[in-house]
Amino acid sequence: MFKISYKLFLFVGILVTLVNCANRGTPSGGEKDTQPPQIVRSLPENYTTNFKGNEIKIYFDEYIKIKNVQKQLIISPPMDPQPDVMPLGSASKYISIKINDTLQVNTTYAFNFGQSIVDNNEENPYSYYKYVFSTGSYIDSLSVKGIILDAEKREPEKFVTVMLYEVDSTYSDSTIFKKQPKYVTNTLDSVSTFSIDNIKAGKYRIVALKDENSNYTYQQKSDKIGFYDREITVPSDDFYELKLFKEIPDFSSERPLQVAKQKIEFGFRGDYKNTTIEMMGDKPEGFEYRILKDVQKDTLYYWYKPKVEMDTTYFVVKNKTYTDTLKHRFRDLKIDSLNIKPSAGNAVSFDSDFAIEANVPLERLDESKVTIIDKDSVNITFTTEFDTLQNRFRFKFNKTEANVYKIRLLPEAVTDFFGKVNDTLRYELKTKKFSELSDVRVSLIDAVYPVIVQLTDDKGNVKYEQYAEEPRPFDFRHINPGNYFLRVVYDANGNRKWDTGSYLKKIQPERVSYYSEPVEARTGWDTVYTFTLLKIDPDPIEN
Repeated sequence: MFKISYKLFLFVGILVTLVNCANRGTPSGGEKDTQPPQIVRSLPENYTTNFKGNEIKIYFDEYIKIKNVQKQLIISPPMDPQPDVMPLGSASKYISIKINDTLQVNTTYAFNFGQSIVDNNEENPYSYYKYVFSTGSYIDSLSVKGIILDAEKREPEKFVTVMLYEVDSTYSDSTIFKKQPKYVTNTLDSVSTFSIDNIKAGKYRIVALKDENSNYTYQQKSDKIGFYDREITVPSDDFYELKLFKEIPDFSSERPLQVAKQKIEFGFRGDYKNTTIEMMGDKPEGFEYRILKDVQKDTLYYWYKPKVEMDTTYFVVKNKTYTDTLKHRFRDLKIDSLNIKPSAGNAVSFDSDFAIEANVPLERLDESKVTIIDKDSVNITFTTEFDTLQNRFRFKFNKTEANVYKIRLLPEAVTDFFGKVNDTLRYELKTKKFSELSDVRVSLIDAVYPVIVQLTDDKGNVKYEQYAEEPRPFDFRHINPGNYFLRVVYDANGNRKWDTGSYLKKIQPERVSYYSEPVEARTGWDTVYTFTLLKIDPDPIEN
């Protein structure tokens, strides 16, 4: 009996083993982990006072990683040099912060980790963890709150740095160019509001930066800035609105470069419109020059004739208070041949002009060698206008719907700076039927004139605009169907364009208001939009 039971037992055991082996596969693993890591303890404890050490350790209940710490971790006040934060690129059950800076006395420090702490497996974030300590006997607990807007765009920038500078005997308006702030925070990538916490009572200046170099100092060439141009007093219940804008940098010119025969390039930054460029040295009789700006780049081209017999010369570049003398060595290069092209495609709108432009300065247009005829071979009367800044000849004539216009320029109709002329040029333009287009009327309520009313695309590029110095309806007739964004510019100085601000001059950018919803221009439809604008606060610093 024992032998039979043993054999049976052995047989069943082998059978179970085989079944288990046959069913072996990838386990389901259970439900996905969605829980963030938890802090077990900190050394020293969070919100420690009389802090004297140089290292902090924060322990978790599972392995964690730190992601994108350069953008996510905000230390206030900033430390220089930066602390060493571990782990980077690996997993650990604790975060180590080794402080390399000499800490200020009686100061509260805050480490805000944003969304950088995640667990090792599913990367569930431990959101907005903040470690705080004080080198004094208490934790500062006051706050400054507000919101970041973009002065020109619909959406605010992400990762905007907001800074407080303590107003003391060392503070001046130039401090933001040279020194780091007393306190700092960041809007990160999800919200445009901010809160600078754990600060002490006092008087401050508040500044926002799109800090491209992440160095907590203002770099005019690269950074956007927003500011409140009065001191603020803490504690306060005020909610501060800061509008980011890009300043026009102070003018400066780069060293000239010969890019073609009798064509020299000057890179620049700033406002170029008052720039003069003078070539020094002996110049041949009848010497002439032209200065043109590149359509896309911050570059001025200096064209001259005839050729000069010099190996090296100097140029004096002036712009308002700016003066610089730049050395130039001539190179023997080929001359640019004349290339004329239309400024747009063959579809023309009813409120725009046909134009031609060239890569060489244009001098003359002989209208007697230009003809414009429509689809019925009727000659169209036109006038021309020369845009010296853009080096364009514009052709102005009345257009009708569903028409075709053929434009012909005979040889020698156009003459360039060097006396070169065109061969025969032919262009064809088409207009659409009114039924294929759309009409949009905009009515403004509580506007302060003059204003510029614009329809833009989703990137902020202006597609249509109108200007008014007094109340009236704004009729955008025969425009291409599609969705637009309605923008109103308060043209405070009446120069028919939006003007940015200046930090040192304490000038805020001109106010811009966006309609809350897209404007839908539907084919064959007339639509009306009423835009009620917020009344302007009489306090000029509120812009």
